[in-house]
Amino acid sequence: MLLDLLAPPLCWACRDPVRGGAALCSGCRRLLRFLGPAAGSLCGVRVWAPVSYDGPARELVKALKFRAAAGVAEEMAALVAANAPAELVEEAPALVPVPLHPARLRPRGFNQAALLAAAIGGRLGLDTCDCLARAGPDARQVGRGRAARLGGPAGSFHAAAAVPAQVLLVDDVVTTGATLAACAMALHGAGAGRVAALAFARTAGR
Repeated sequence: MLLDLLAPPLCWACRDPVRGGAALCSGCRRLLRFLGPAAGSLCGVRVWAPVSYDGPARELVKALKFRAAAGVAEEMAALVAANAPAELVEEAPALVPVPLHPARLRPRGFNQAALLAAAIGGRLGLDTCDCLARAGPDARQVGRGRAARLGGPAGSFHAAAAVPAQVLLVDDVVTTGATLAACAMALHGAGAGRVAALAFARTAGR
């Protein structure tokens, strides 16, 4: 397209021009640190993510979350859907995005986890069920120390609609797993059976 020639899209990590509307250039894609096929357990929740939360992966998350680059969710979802362990997506569970606190949702205008869940669901043929809500204090995790995060996320979660029997939680990034554990507790309390989680990126070593 003429517009791409005059003002080509830029890689979200290194800001070099990219072709075909990709979020990352080929060089930055090679810098993604893949974590392997095995799911792990954090705070009692089975969780898997394709890449480590550093380098270009961190820049994609920042683009989606803080720069409203909604199209980045498709590229992130492609990496998740192409590599997700079969045991986590078997029996067609519903995808449930981790909710954003209303105080964060209003100025941002969207929940990045919901965008990611919809994009993953479209690729895997799974339904998305936005059945969790978040309340209480503003649930900002950025800047909280590891001990504070392990103590639980700020705010609280509750079911705001009927909960599926089997659930795959979806979030952009997983660090300690405390947020996923709080979501899982709310889902189990509302009648869910199996609860596992998918994310785009996970903090290395967890």
